[in-house]
Amino acid sequence: MGRLRSLYEFMMCAAVAQARWEKEMADNIFKRRKRLFILLVLLLPILITNFLGAADIIGGKNAYAPAYYTATVFWISTIVGFAAGLITGCIGAGGGFIIAPALMSAGVKGIMAVGTDQFHIFAKAIMGTVLHKKMGNVSISLAIIFILGSIVGATTGGFVNRTLYTKDPILSDAFISTIYAVILGFLGFYAIYDYISSRRAIKGIPKEGKSHAGGAHGGSAGTTQLALKIQRIHIPPMLRFDEDFGGRQISSLFIVIGGFIVGFLAAIMGVGGGFITFPMFIYVFGVSTSTTVGTDIFQIIFTAGYSSLTQYAIYGYVFYTLAMGLLIGSLIGIQIGALTTKVVPGVTIRAFYALTILAGFFNRVSVLPDKFRSLNLITISKEVCDIIILIGNIFFWGAVGIFGLWVVLSFLKNIPTLREEG
Repeated sequence: MGRLRSLYEFMMCAAVAQARWEKEMADNIFKRRKRLFILLVLLLPILITNFLGAADIIGGKNAYAPAYYTATVFWISTIVGFAAGLITGCIGAGGGFIIAPALMSAGVKGIMAVGTDQFHIFAKAIMGTVLHKKMGNVSISLAIIFILGSIVGATTGGFVNRTLYTKDPILSDAFISTIYAVILGFLGFYAIYDYISSRRAIKGIPKEGKSHAGGAHGGSAGTTQLALKIQRIHIPPMLRFDEDFGGRQISSLFIVIGGFIVGFLAAIMGVGGGFITFPMFIYVFGVSTSTTVGTDIFQIIFTAGYSSLTQYAIYGYVFYTLAMGLLIGSLIGIQIGALTTKVVPGVTIRAFYALTILAGFFNRVSVLPDKFRSLNLITISKEVCDIIILIGNIFFWGAVGIFGLWVVLSFLKNIPTLREEG
């Protein structure tokens, strides 16, 4: 149980770091007129596309698009992005996890949902990153070696996704859905456990066991025991970093492996290169927080850009129209969600986080029987599969809809309070 708890905290740290990055990118875009102008320029082809009623797919392979494209697809993607933004801004984690499942539920092929999601993250990174403020904290040597590993990982992950799709689109969808089901299930059920524990604590009932949040740290300057052990392994070439904190070193081999893992997961899931980089740098490599933040911002542009463009876009797996809808919706949703956190109870937010993540889990699990049936792996009637899928969709869209409605109503209700605080 202790190891599972530590893994959950590691993944939650990753989700929180990704949400923090999303919020910073959104703030940077909204606070600068030039960036807003660039965003409007990017939206111009979307408006023309919707007016003509035609799909706009990078790579030109229209066969990969939803079977029946209508102008409403853009608005659906905007709503999906808005819901993800609300979760990211209000909860501070997990919003990006629902984008690919939501797009797949709306009829988009899994590989295109992944490629489109990652492309929207790349677009957000390009417009929202302010490198000159962070360059002082970037470890160039760490970033370059890490990016080399992430490029190999993204290439591998993209190849796996494309190969599975070429072999059988149903197999590809089943693979992506299974990956999401495992991750969302783990996060969701542990989030429920955390929520129940928090409620028990509020009522004065002691929690069973103890938290491992602080137990991971040890050694000098709060470096984890795992990081200290890795730093003692001398496999040339060695990289030096954190010179301002006395200087530390680590083998390039571990940085390359870490980059490979990040690039592979980013290409497989479409969640962006920064999803797991932050906790990996701090808890596994022992890099200081300030250096991690700067280096992560530096590398995510290259990882997300390389993966989305070279592994998906040029093969026709990026739906530009949907990507821009996701971008607009998420930018607005993040702002509203972040403001709402000032006027709603934290324990309520935690409950909604568990609900939305579990909804994503059940949504992906609900499609697996039909996928496995189509692959002749199990024997089950099509009618039963359709009922299971319907239940999964109702639960997913119902949970996300209720959460979104609650946040928006809470925001509107408390506008006078928020203005006073502002």
